[in-house]
Amino acid sequence: MLSESVIEKLRILTESAKYDVSCSSSGTVRKGKPDMVGNTVGGVGICHSFADDGRCISLLKIMLTNFCMYDCAYCINRRSNDIRRATLAVHELEEIVMEFYRRNYIEGLFLSSGVVRNPDYTMERLTAIVRDLRTIHRFNGYIHLKAIPGASQELLQEAGKYADRMSVNIEIPKEESLKALAPEKDHKSVFRPMTLIQQGVLENKEDRSRLKYVPRFVPAGQSTQMIVGATAETDKDILLMSSSLYSQPTMRRVYYSGYVSVNTYDKRLPVLKQPPLVRENRLYQADWLMRFYGFGVNEIVDETHEQLDLDIDPKLAWALRHPEYFPVDINTAAYEQILRVPGIGTKSAALIVSSRRFGMVTSAHLKKMGVVMKKAKYFITCRELNAGFNDRITGINEIPAPILRRRLLSPSIQQQLAAEQQTTFYFGD
Repeated sequence: MLSESVIEKLRILTESAKYDVSCSSSGTVRKGKPDMVGNTVGGVGICHSFADDGRCISLLKIMLTNFCMYDCAYCINRRSNDIRRATLAVHELEEIVMEFYRRNYIEGLFLSSGVVRNPDYTMERLTAIVRDLRTIHRFNGYIHLKAIPGASQELLQEAGKYADRMSVNIEIPKEESLKALAPEKDHKSVFRPMTLIQQGVLENKEDRSRLKYVPRFVPAGQSTQMIVGATAETDKDILLMSSSLYSQPTMRRVYYSGYVSVNTYDKRLPVLKQPPLVRENRLYQADWLMRFYGFGVNEIVDETHEQLDLDIDPKLAWALRHPEYFPVDINTAAYEQILRVPGIGTKSAALIVSSRRFGMVTSAHLKKMGVVMKKAKYFITCRELNAGFNDRITGINEIPAPILRRRLLSPSIQQQLAAEQQTTFYFGD
């Protein structure tokens, strides 16, 4: 039974942890064991998100302490902020995790911490928690642990034996911007633990290929987070950093967090009425294109398009800039070509390629496969594209890109643009 003081600390530290978004599906599986408590099936261990099978997954997202020796301008827990502070003892946090798990509140743990005294002191306490959960409490659920920049290699190697995933947040993609907002930090201190974790994962993989009973080391790899909108970096700067990170074999996810104006008094920061959520969403879509659709970062953003279009998704924006690529013949094009058609996702593309072995694919088939024909019809040809449509379909090569772009805008954006035009006309008259 948790005491009132522990519950109050819990309230404070879960509130302080909510700004870190770098936790999601782990992609790891921990099957139930007779002498262990809990399991992670099909990559569960997700904080208020959804597993591959559609289930909502919950995870305790908490800080060990929100005291911090650093004074990062963008952080709610910065040293100079006058906020409620709390610190949990190691045994208190372990008790919370096990109580919550037994009551079926959670399926895993996301644990981070402010840095107190020095990085090694903080990392040592975090490592003790995950070690005790595994070895003493026999906890077999998902654990995502934040690595502390500046901590020793020995502590990172020890922590990696018990965590499913570890992460170190880059926060700001350019070194000069990071130094402006967090003078006590630099990219070197972030990339060093990333490299050490990567080395541990690769060495463990090699050992497991030769020896049968080698414990796993960070089996779900690494993740990181970048803040969007706190500095002047363009989407191109952010995506170039993401692309570089994804070239590393153990980096699984880069998360993008729209800047929340929590420290409005700091003149180094922009004053935003609300976080740039649309921009954040576009970055996630662009990230998806790089990871699963075969797009290079220089195809999504370039010197003339350093910012993503906020009104349309990045794939559609690319398609409108490259009419020479279209139309794509659904019945003959390669899978990689079909993936580039707006309105067609990875599952639909795979269905198209497998289905056409048994006969010609028509527009009616495409609808049943989940293709968004409202977009795709302008970029493809198939056996009888006009089937199911009242008017003849004209493709991207027959319609000027600006006109087609306007047609494909969401109804809400079209209404907004129409209202702006009417207002402009009224005042102009």
